[in-house]
Amino acid sequence: MLLELNVKDIALIKRAGVEFGPGLNILTGETGAGKSIIIGSVALALGKKARPDIVREGAEYASIELIADIPDEETKKKLSELSLLPEEGENLIISRKIGQSRSVSKINDETVTLSKLREVTELLIDIYGQHEHETLLNSGKQLEILDDFSNAGTGALRSEVQEAYAEYRALKKKCLEFTMDESERQREMDFAAFEIGEIEEAAVKEGEEEELAARYRRMNHAREIAEHLASAYGMLEESAVSAALSEIETANGYDEGLKDIRDQLFDAESILSGVTREIRDYADGMDMDEESFRETEARLDLIRSVMAKYGKTVPEIEAYRKKKEERLQELTDYEENLKRSEENCRRAEARLRELCSKLTQERKQAALIFAEGVKRELLELGFQSVSFELSFSEKEPSGNGADEVVFMAALNPGEKLRPLSEAASGGELSRVMLAAKTVLAETDRTPTLIFDEIDTGISGRTAQRVAERLALIAGRHQVICITHLPQIAAMADRHFVISKEEDGGRNVTEIRRLSDGEMLSELARLLGGAEITEAVRQNAAEMKALAEARKKEMNAGRN
Repeated sequence: MLLELNVKDIALIKRAGVEFGPGLNILTGETGAGKSIIIGSVALALGKKARPDIVREGAEYASIELIADIPDEETKKKLSELSLLPEEGENLIISRKIGQSRSVSKINDETVTLSKLREVTELLIDIYGQHEHETLLNSGKQLEILDDFSNAGTGALRSEVQEAYAEYRALKKKCLEFTMDESERQREMDFAAFEIGEIEEAAVKEGEEEELAARYRRMNHAREIAEHLASAYGMLEESAVSAALSEIETANGYDEGLKDIRDQLFDAESILSGVTREIRDYADGMDMDEESFRETEARLDLIRSVMAKYGKTVPEIEAYRKKKEERLQELTDYEENLKRSEENCRRAEARLRELCSKLTQERKQAALIFAEGVKRELLELGFQSVSFELSFSEKEPSGNGADEVVFMAALNPGEKLRPLSEAASGGELSRVMLAAKTVLAETDRTPTLIFDEIDTGISGRTAQRVAERLALIAGRHQVICITHLPQIAAMADRHFVISKEEDGGRNVTEIRRLSDGEMLSELARLLGGAEITEAVRQNAAEMKALAEARKKEMNAGRN
C-alpha cells in the first residue's frame, strides 16, 4: 500500500506531501488545479520518462518520494532476489531526483537503474491513466489482461512455454549453422584450423605479455637509462657525506654530545655506499644485445597480435581456441551432427507446440470465466444488453504461446458481436476497462491501483454504478482516484482536494486532506458549481449518507 507521496518542484508544485490510507482515496479539484500533476509525479517515481521542462521554473531539480509498505511474502521474496529488501519493520522508500540533464532513482538509498525501478514498482502500483482504455484496442493488451486474470492457473505453464521457446530458438540457430554447402563448410574448417594453429604456435603464457612489455621498455631505453645511472653514480661518488662524517668524528672527541649526529652520518654513509654499489652493478648487468632486443620486440608483437584477435587474456584465448576446436569437430562430423541437430530441433518444436496447445486450453477455460465476469460488471455499469467473449486464433509459437486473443463485444441491443475496437466508443471503452479491472481485482496481487479520471464521458446513474465498482475494488486494494463526479467522490474513505494558490506572484498547486465537514463542502461544490445553496449542501449530505450506507451493504456482502 502507498503510504506517502512527497513532491518538490514538479511543474506547479513547489512542495506537497500527502498520506494515503487503505480503501478509496479520492482526489478532486478545479479544472487546471494540477490534479493530473499529482498522478504524473507518481508515474515519474515509478520510472516514467521525464521531460526536462517538468522541473519547476527557477528550481535546480525536482524530486519525488514514495513510501510504501511491503504487501506480502511473494513481494518480499522478489525484493530479496533484487537485493532491495529493507530491514525488518522498515518500509520501502522510492525516490527520484530529476535535473535538467539527468535523473537519479533510489530505492532505500540505493541507486538503481530505471529498468530495475520499474521492475520493483510494478509489484506495488498500477496506474490507469486518462487514455489507458485505448490500450484495450490492442490484441496484445487483451491477451495480457487474460493472463493477469488466469495467472494462478497458467503462470507456471507460461513459464514452461518461455523456457521451451528459448530452447527451440537456440537449437534452431544451431541447426541453421550446419546448413551450408560443401565449399562453405571447407572454408570454415580451414579458417578454424588456421586460428587454432596460430594460437597453439604462439603458446602465450600467463603474465608473459606484461613481463615482455617491461623488458622491451627497459631495452628500448637502455641508452637513456645508462646515462641517468652514470649521472647518479657520479653524484653519489662526489658526495661530501664521508668528509662530513670525518669532521664530526673529530669534533665528537671533544664533545660527546655529537654522538647521535655522528651515528646518523655513519648510517647515511653506509646507505649511500650500498646504493652506489647497486647502481654500478645494475649498469654493468644491463643487456644491450641488439639481437636479444629484436627477439623481444618480435615476441611481444606476436603476443599482442594474438590477443587482439582472440582475447585480451590467456584464459580468453584458451576459451576461444576450445570453441574453435569444438566447431571444427562439428564440421568434421558434419552429416552426423546435422542429422542430430535437426532431430533435436524437431523434438524441441514438438514440445513447444504441445505446451502451447495446453496453454491455449487453459486460457480458453479462463476466458469463459473472465468473459462472464466482465459481462456481469458491464450490466452493473449501466449497459442494458451485453454480449462479451474472447475470440482465439492461432499464430506461430513464441515465448508467450501461440494465441491471438481479441475481445468481442455487443454493447447495445440488437448488435452482433464485433471486435471491441469496432463495438465501443471512447466512453464505453472506459467502462469496459473498469469492468475488466473489477474482475481482475479478485486475482490481481498489485496492492495499489490508481485511476486518473476514469469517469470521463459518464454521468447520472452510470456514474453511481462506476462509483460502486470503484468502492468494490477498494475492498481488496488501495484505490487512488482523481474524479470530477460527486457520485464517485461521495464514496471516498479519504478525500483530498487539490487547489491552485498564488505564492510570491506565481501559481502553485497544493493538496490537503479534507475533514468530514470539508468533504461535504467539496461535494456541494461538485454538485452545485459556482453557487452553493443550502439545498445543494443538503443534497451533498444526503449523497454522502447514501454512499456510506451503500458501502456498508457491499462490505456486508463480501463478509
